[in-house]
Amino acid sequence: MSPKKLTCVCLAFFLVSCQFTQLEAQLEVGYYSASCSIAEIIVRDEVRKGFMRDSGLAAGLVRMHFHDCFVRGCDGSVLIDSTPSNTAEKDAPPNNPSLRGFEIIDNAKARLESVCQGIVSCADIIAFAARDSTVMTRGLGWDVPAGRRDGRVSLASEASANLAAPSFNLNQLTQSFAGKGLTQEEMVTLSGAHTIGRSHCTSFSARLFGFNTTMEQDPTLDASYAARLRQQCPQGNTNPNLVVPIDPSSPTLMDTGYYMDVQANQGLFTSDQALLTDAATVNQVSQYAMNTFLWQSKFADAMVKMGNTDVLTGDDGEIRTDCRKIN
Repeated sequence: MSPKKLTCVCLAFFLVSCQFTQLEAQLEVGYYSASCSIAEIIVRDEVRKGFMRDSGLAAGLVRMHFHDCFVRGCDGSVLIDSTPSNTAEKDAPPNNPSLRGFEIIDNAKARLESVCQGIVSCADIIAFAARDSTVMTRGLGWDVPAGRRDGRVSLASEASANLAAPSFNLNQLTQSFAGKGLTQEEMVTLSGAHTIGRSHCTSFSARLFGFNTTMEQDPTLDASYAARLRQQCPQGNTNPNLVVPIDPSSPTLMDTGYYMDVQANQGLFTSDQALLTDAATVNQVSQYAMNTFLWQSKFADAMVKMGNTDVLTGDDGEIRTDCRKIN
């Protein structure tokens, strides 16, 4: 190869390498170290105070990060309130009335605006809060790359179209996560977030009553567990606030009880039990059930990757003054 051609090839490689470096550097650990050094401390303090009042808020904040990132990317759009002319994400059926923890984000944002006005995005606050909630429920923490900016659009229709439903089968789950750049292995790992939190009866009642034309109950659901659920969520109940723990044995701990539940055919949702319908996912469930540290470390890595989904950086989006409305 001639020196001229070699120079061109090297230059092309350099440009491509720079492009990849720039993409990877969109978010940065310690992003606020110079502009607002106490940002993460303030968020952690507000999460701690909320957790002391209601330990279930930790699950809500982890779930909020998922639901934010799966719709328009991690841009804080899940926080925007509906208006007379627009129904926002938070009021879509997958989020309302089940999504909670908004007041924690509001409190953290108010404090941050008082000391670092216009610096810390709502999207980053959600990411910090999800990490802190994981730690407070005895999971492993992780360094949160930050620098996200806030989106200006929030549509209920997009939430319904992009969020995985509790009725999904394995193929649907895999495709839903693949659409966000996440592998099937990462999907199984992130499903472990169901080890904390609760569910409204309406999310799984179809497995208990009138499952299909020939069976009243989902045959893949452990009979004794199903009987307990039928007592907790009686047929025809009209209480929209009736909830049950997703992992009854340890609903406030980031442990591997969820995977043991799935192994015992006691996964609450169809999407949980779907993890036993393929040899690869069965093997992964088995590994996690036996090794808490393995799951917790993989979960931390997967959360970092998910938190980079379609982020807005640089001059895109904005830094909202109030997380509930665009500037």
